[in-house]
Amino acid sequence: MTCAASVGRESRDLGDTTDDTGVRRGPRWRAPCRRAGPWVTFWPVIVVAGEALIDLVPHGDGVPLPALLPRPGGGPYNTALALGRLGAGAVFCSRVSTDGFGEALLDGLRAAGVDVSLVQRGPEPTTLAVAAIGTDGSAGYGFYAEGTADRLFELPAALPAAARALALGTCSLVLEPGASAYEALLLRESGRGLFTLLDPNVRAGLIPDADAYRARFADWLPHVTLLKLSEDDAGWLGGVPEGPEAVVLTRAGAGLTVRTASGVEVSVPAAPVTVADTIGAGDTVNAALLHALAARDALCPGALRSLGPDAWHDVLSFAARAAAVTCSRTGAEPPYASEVPTV
Repeated sequence: MTCAASVGRESRDLGDTTDDTGVRRGPRWRAPCRRAGPWVTFWPVIVVAGEALIDLVPHGDGVPLPALLPRPGGGPYNTALALGRLGAGAVFCSRVSTDGFGEALLDGLRAAGVDVSLVQRGPEPTTLAVAAIGTDGSAGYGFYAEGTADRLFELPAALPAAARALALGTCSLVLEPGASAYEALLLRESGRGLFTLLDPNVRAGLIPDADAYRARFADWLPHVTLLKLSEDDAGWLGGVPEGPEAVVLTRAGAGLTVRTASGVEVSVPAAPVTVADTIGAGDTVNAALLHALAARDALCPGALRSLGPDAWHDVLSFAARAAAVTCSRTGAEPPYASEVPTV
């Protein structure tokens, strides 16, 4: 059974497609549609849910008090932006401020072709994350998140009918009251058969009770199809967990590894790159994984168990190449499809 069929649609794989700008969009399917005749073509829709914020990135080497440049950010935001730039059908689901930062965040998504119809709006300010860049390009953050718009996210009535995957993670699953709404979204959509990706992207400074968060994280795992986490995440959480159909571990300059419930384990090296900083690299991995899996009709529960080592090698290699492009420039600037070799 194909993934398209598994979400309740009679479907027919039409192979890869290219839009009128030359961007490769990956696989498409035809499904019944009474309004448009017997068949209508659509691309798999991936919903990314979570925060959109502004990163304040230091500018100026060796300066005691460097200027802070505002850059769009937030793990889920970056993932949605990367999906759009890669040519995937992406929808962003969040709550975004009506202030100037919020407008800039949405403008960035629209420019990348991301659907923002599920974005809730509010007058509260945008969350700010002050970045500190290490000598190796790694980034740490201090957050200003009290009373901000994204924390007041409410569970949407429904996701688009064409949605085939849901990705969540980072601060949005920590900061209440929105965290409970995002959790409810994960449980509801996994329960109706949607493919789910979770990236905890642990920000320990935002977590008031580490043990309570670890217990909550363990409760999410039965509802997760694909778990992506870094070595730092795994160390903080107490190891690489079992439960999801596949777990992808990012190992910084050492590359990526996947371990699946069916016993497949594959590693690929990082793509060579001169690192400007690593902001958004893990989020780009999320997007590239989803995009590459969509190209293999693997965005449905159960599909990852049938992927063999060769397929996983190609998927991970694509993600490594995409992340390398992001690391080559400052701030979260994920690649366009034309910058990454074929999926």
